[in-house]
Amino acid sequence: MVDSDVYVVWDEAVTGYDFGPAHPMHPLRLDLSARLAMDFGLFDAANVHVHPVGPIDEDRLARIHDADYIAAVRRAGTPEGLSAADAEKYGIGSEDVPGFANMHTASAMLFQGSVDAARAIIGGDFARAVNFSGGMHHAMPGSASGFCVYNDIAGAITEFLDAGYERIAYIDLDAHHGDGPEKIFWDDPRVLTISMHESGKYLFPGSGFPADIGGLRAAASAANIALPPRTLDADWLRAFDATVPALVREFAPQVIVSQHGCDGHRMDPLTHMRLSVDGMRVATTWVRDLAAEHCGGKWLATGGGGYAILDVVPRVWTNLIAIAAGADIDPASRIPGRWAHYAQTKTGREAPLSMTDGFDGDFSPWSGGFDPESDLDRAVMATRKNLFPFFGLDPYFD
Repeated sequence: MVDSDVYVVWDEAVTGYDFGPAHPMHPLRLDLSARLAMDFGLFDAANVHVHPVGPIDEDRLARIHDADYIAAVRRAGTPEGLSAADAEKYGIGSEDVPGFANMHTASAMLFQGSVDAARAIIGGDFARAVNFSGGMHHAMPGSASGFCVYNDIAGAITEFLDAGYERIAYIDLDAHHGDGPEKIFWDDPRVLTISMHESGKYLFPGSGFPADIGGLRAAASAANIALPPRTLDADWLRAFDATVPALVREFAPQVIVSQHGCDGHRMDPLTHMRLSVDGMRVATTWVRDLAAEHCGGKWLATGGGGYAILDVVPRVWTNLIAIAAGADIDPASRIPGRWAHYAQTKTGREAPLSMTDGFDGDFSPWSGGFDPESDLDRAVMATRKNLFPFFGLDPYFD
């Protein structure tokens, strides 16, 4: 295994996951991300190995999703479509998840990309893998939800479990609660799911509260850091610092799987968070460092949400690939002119000028003490009080 080598999934065919021109999850965000990574030279780097999606493993898909649901997805992608009753039952045909041609194959490609990435790590040739077209964390075993049809994250985690891994940490940085993996592994003590998101009091899917800590057979296997709306970078990083490293350290995972949805950005139209590409870059480096410290570098990263498709998504996921490859991009770097021209022709808007939003990464570490007057600190403390005692940690001082 070469620690610095990274397996990157990219296949232009994944842009067939297309809910239509007016849908927030437009496939252009994937195309623009891949092209920006290319124009920064990442796909040509000696330690970056770009692979198309392999043949769809229908058996693996059926390990995660119910047979009747998969059959419904297949029917939804045909001219006949689904009956009104089936559309409602399976969550397909709504504004969030409209049916589209070839829906099963297009959705299964995103799923397979993350399964392929897991297999690359399991095989021993790679320590790190990135599938930025994945991250479909709202998909449930028997229904679609929140733009997500098949849960590729659960597919990758199950691949690790079947290969004999006994402790897998999942870190979800999307602004929406990572409800799919949490539900699927709710009673599995081998999987620790950590979701840092805008509180479900204010945002879809309305779940992921601090008291949600796992099932009866897996107490303290789920961590939910439910943040106030309008959380800024410094507080977001403080929340991460206050929870994630300690939980990962005590759980001692053999691999980290992470979801890097970037819909918490202040320009995103669907959430109320106020983050920057810089804050997300810092958090991604922290995930990489946690994998290096606790898992021998083993880390599988996916994309996720993110609907500012010109200004935000390509920069965040290009950074993700760069960080995974150990080729971190200077935040002051100018956006390549070729990409800016291409992006403008596709969107009719001028591209951002550089890879930074101007945040310097500064924040107040939790070690400085708990502030009971802070909304952010109270939200974080709720998570710490519910979980830290299970790990032998003091909610106030550890």
